[in-house]
Amino acid sequence: MYNKMWIDEASWKDEIIMIKSMTGFGRGTIESEKQSFIVEIKSVNHRYCDLNIKMPKSLMPLEDRMRKIVQQKINRGKVDVFITQMNFEDQSTKAVLNEGLANSYVECLNVIKEKYNIKDNISLSLIAKFPEIITVKKDDADLENIWKYLLSAFNDALQMLVGMREKEGEKLEKNILEKCSSIQTLLNTIENKSFQVVKEYKEKLSERLKDLLDKYPVDENRVAMEIALFADKSCIDEEIVRLNSHIVQFKETLTLKEPVGRKLDFILQEMNREANTIASKSTNLDITKVTLNIKNEIEKIREQIQNVE
Repeated sequence: MYNKMWIDEASWKDEIIMIKSMTGFGRGTIESEKQSFIVEIKSVNHRYCDLNIKMPKSLMPLEDRMRKIVQQKINRGKVDVFITQMNFEDQSTKAVLNEGLANSYVECLNVIKEKYNIKDNISLSLIAKFPEIITVKKDDADLENIWKYLLSAFNDALQMLVGMREKEGEKLEKNILEKCSSIQTLLNTIENKSFQVVKEYKEKLSERLKDLLDKYPVDENRVAMEIALFADKSCIDEEIVRLNSHIVQFKETLTLKEPVGRKLDFILQEMNREANTIASKSTNLDITKVTLNIKNEIEKIREQIQNVE
């Protein structure tokens, strides 16, 4: 009797999907009086699901079943599966003589002996050395029973792997949300500062015109026009609104019950685009400095989501 129950492929209940890391490791073992299995599964970052399975030749017919189980639980990542099998009983192996091939070798040797007048006798040890004369054959294994047994260790390893990916995902999510909050704070600083930019420009322009045209009257209409042009050119209201919207969308995406890594990467590209536009429009040194800090936080998030499934 096996010391673990058979766990069917469909026995896992649909779990609550959360943000998951693509890095993890799992190990499962099972042993009986007849045999034992060790299953190890590890995963790292990858753009797609790249699955490789290394196992004894006798288990190759089971590979498709293993792939289907892994692909039900993992959407992205480079996944390596290692299966070690040990047998503790006679595997019903026997030596098989290829009689037809042996006869052919003997005939060839006799032809060579007569043609070249060789006096040496044809020995048994010589015949046995030729390839494929004697082969070792194992009885076909009962794959269905092996699968029922192996599947327990396979599921244990996969569950451990998924659990580790979920724990790493929780840490990633916490860190990413902290950086999103930091970006929001910096963006609020820019928004508050942007209201003062036009006012400061108006004051500096008036003072400079006064210095240059001390003896001449200043055309107020011309000044108003210059200020209006400056305000239109340097206005970053739309960029601030869009960046705020992207931050909200980014946080909402983190809560989706599906793999979100690629979607997060796309939203992050849009956030970076808005930050670049703010930096290019800004004529205020303080706003430029704050925008650079935002871009720095975005880059840190980008590094983190490279490991998000």
